[in-house]
Amino acid sequence: SGQEALTYLKAVTAGEVSEDRLETYVAKAPEMMEYLEDKTRVRFAVVPRLADYFPNQPGAKPEGGRSLETRSVYARHVPDTGHMRGMPRSLKAFGRMVPSMSEAVYALNTSFVGRLRMARVFAAYFLNPFRSLRGSDPRLVLGQALIGRLRASMADRSIRLWLNSPLERLIVEDGRVAGVEVARYGVPRFVKAEKGVVLAAGGFAHNRPMRQEYQREPITDQWTAACPGNTGEAIQMAMELGAQVSLMDDAWWMPTTIVPGWEMPYVVVLEKGLPHSMFVNARGRRFANEAEPYINVVNAMYAANGPQARSIPCWFVFDQAFRSKYPIGTIIYPLLPPPRRLIDSGFLKVGRTVEELARECGIDPRGLVEEVEKYNGFAATGVDADFNRGSDPYQRYYADPAHKPNPCLGRIAKPPYYAIPVLPGDLGTKGGPNTDTHGRVLQDDGSPIEGLYAVGNNSASVMGHSYPGAGATIGAAMTFGYVAALHAAGSQQ
Repeated sequence: SGQEALTYLKAVTAGEVSEDRLETYVAKAPEMMEYLEDKTRVRFAVVPRLADYFPNQPGAKPEGGRSLETRSVYARHVPDTGHMRGMPRSLKAFGRMVPSMSEAVYALNTSFVGRLRMARVFAAYFLNPFRSLRGSDPRLVLGQALIGRLRASMADRSIRLWLNSPLERLIVEDGRVAGVEVARYGVPRFVKAEKGVVLAAGGFAHNRPMRQEYQREPITDQWTAACPGNTGEAIQMAMELGAQVSLMDDAWWMPTTIVPGWEMPYVVVLEKGLPHSMFVNARGRRFANEAEPYINVVNAMYAANGPQARSIPCWFVFDQAFRSKYPIGTIIYPLLPPPRRLIDSGFLKVGRTVEELARECGIDPRGLVEEVEKYNGFAATGVDADFNRGSDPYQRYYADPAHKPNPCLGRIAKPPYYAIPVLPGDLGTKGGPNTDTHGRVLQDDGSPIEGLYAVGNNSASVMGHSYPGAGATIGAAMTFGYVAALHAAGSQQ
């Protein structure tokens, strides 16, 4: 129910977000989705069993049901796919196909049923010549499915889309934002906005000076998995008009690793809570519950980082038992030898013993040996006495249900041993102009800047410093984009 959702959001945001904004989100999110399914080609499906990130909080849904993904669509039904940003290599299995959110989790389940389901996913690709014989999979999933369906819906209504038209400045007339200047293919163009201007250009993840000014060290624009166009100019322009900002110190934190030769960092999500693995600092010690929500893990990396125990980067340590059963995204596949270039480049560390692996990583050998021994004891009992790993439904979602007694804990005891560096990355920043329940940008005195709206990562997140569940980013962006459009059009006062 809406009341349960509001109870949960109030609990996890802990008073950092006004109740009226949370109420607007809860009320308008289903309305937005109904609008899209009724008026556009967008179609949603529930991601089965994906629990809220904090399933023990009041109003949470530990059995899942709140996180959705867009149903797949074939590229032939979408115009202008040549202009669509390509799917990152890190998401392409064998460099070709991309599984949906619901399909990807099958790769973690080593039971007969799990392997059968994953085999069906691959069979659906390889046995379909319209997919497998193409240079890239024409089935669009995840964000591409959403963008593709929205783009097709624009074409249905003959709505023009201007590409290569970066925002140069906001035009203000009589104290109201009345339009924009853009550089369309390098040529200045002035666009009058009778109803309003909605800033939806993402955050400032790829603006290094802004990150260094507002966020904690160490920080860079090289660890983020955000869109390269998230460079923050729209936020700066709003600030120049007197916009009040908040949450500039925060981001949608997520552990990442930089794979040599890849165009963007790989997000370490599916792997971090699997058996036969753990995160350790330079002393060889664990410092967090690896299976917790990724925002918690990165916050723990920062909290534990110091001159005596460096945890940035930390090390993702695993053994051959892990290698034999689980993928590390599309970097290293089970059973197949790891690419030699990963070892030669120094990215993947290998040791015949735990001590040798520690020396390869620059980790304290004695500390790592002791930590592995302690961790193996936890794996035997199924209880992580240090961090309680695998103790709730969300943690067990990205785990191996076939592994007993705890699907997140397994002994690290089978040589050779491996490690890769992990960094405090993100999916984007979450700070920006504060907005009201209509999405209007607010000034320092709390009054709106007339004609100016901001949504998504271009605004201060309605989720505060929290990350309540999968889709909290795009879900809020779409909801307040819908709310802002209604208000600007005069359909909502």
